[in-house]
Amino acid sequence: MSKRNSQEAKRAARERLRVEREKQAKKEKIRRQLIVGGSVIAVLAVAGGVGFAVANMESSSGSDKSWSAAADKKLVKPANATGKNGTVVVLGGEDAKTTIDVYEDMRCPACASFEQALGETLKKGAEEDKYKLQVHLGAIIDGNFGGNGSKNAASALGAALDVSTEAFKEYHGLLYSAEHHPPENEDKFADNDYLLKVAENVDALKGNKEFETAVEKGTYDKWALEMIDSFNKADIKGTPTVRINGKDVETPKLPEELAKLGVK
Repeated sequence: MSKRNSQEAKRAARERLRVEREKQAKKEKIRRQLIVGGSVIAVLAVAGGVGFAVANMESSSGSDKSWSAAADKKLVKPANATGKNGTVVVLGGEDAKTTIDVYEDMRCPACASFEQALGETLKKGAEEDKYKLQVHLGAIIDGNFGGNGSKNAASALGAALDVSTEAFKEYHGLLYSAEHHPPENEDKFADNDYLLKVAENVDALKGNKEFETAVEKGTYDKWALEMIDSFNKADIKGTPTVRINGKDVETPKLPEELAKLGVK
């Protein structure tokens, strides 16, 4: 791809990100207003058909998983996880003076647009030790609209992190890619078979029986819940949220901030 085409693609992705964040904000506002009126069903209808059909939710192999039971499991932390209960994922730049924290929801369409536009650039800067990059995963959409995809994808990413940080990075990028990220009205990440199918595109995960077993058995379900709990305590209003040294940065301004850190 030529440099010009690459820049055009990034600009288009950034515009999609802006539009998605506006849509998400409008839906959240409508949801809050209608919940006050006691009509959760109306929230799903008014918010552009975001609600999930009960039949679809029950048919996904990850939907019948008991996440309340997962909360009582013994915590198994992935190798390569850091922080309290292993709830911080560091993707590079461990010794850098600047820290960038990215808060995401795996089902979030705005997060997908964000990753498609800036994900590789962010990871590249961390690999070059320009800053320490930390990823935090939440489950806002699971909580607002039902389903388990955010939690289930976080658990699968925990299994990838146990393999290696590189496997996590590649798998994380693929789950957010235009090819594999599902529409927000499809809780496809609740389906373990779908998560494993996407993982086949990662060399370190393809045919990796330990990884596959961890996804199928929910080895890192408790870890995913700990991660989500940590996310919730960070006072995140929406996703994606980016913080540089603890200060929120608007995503459209992030390229300018990265340039200041020497990332092009």
